[in-house]
Amino acid sequence: LLITAPTGLPDPAAVEVQQVESAQDMCQAVISACGSSDVVIMAAAVADYRAALPAEQKIKKGAAESSSIQLVRNPDILAEVNGVKVKVGFAAETEDLLSNARSKLQSKGADLFVANDVSEGQGIFGSDTNKVTILDASGGVEDLPRMTKYQVAHRILDRVVELLKEKGQRV
Repeated sequence: LLITAPTGLPDPAAVEVQQVESAQDMCQAVISACGSSDVVIMAAAVADYRAALPAEQKIKKGAAESSSIQLVRNPDILAEVNGVKVKVGFAAETEDLLSNARSKLQSKGADLFVANDVSEGQGIFGSDTNKVTILDASGGVEDLPRMTKYQVAHRILDRVVELLKEKGQRV
């Protein structure tokens, strides 16, 4: 099951797709889906914050010059997921890549975290390639060379299969 916000991309073939509109909808959909899942892979994060009181209509230029928007924290979806055998998260960072990814790995109770440096000049967004580091809960660090995103996905899935086998799951 792919749970996603609406995008301009076509749905992948042979994959059930569930579109959601808000971070709260995403959280509910993920928690619900995890009840019958062995693995959750959160490849993208929702915004950390949202408007406390969303505007009912467009805010015109002149009306907003002295206004402020109060923000509230969105749920940390991966941290709220329980009951799956393997949790995988991603850390898109612009500084302190491994330190920030390791902190997220621990605070969210994940088994694997895929860290990517998304700072300017890395050529990640809009590219078919990526360079990532995979961290695991036992302290392991696998620094992968630049490769296609398809190859990166396969390396991550290979690690998921290893973890499932370690946990006595048939794969």
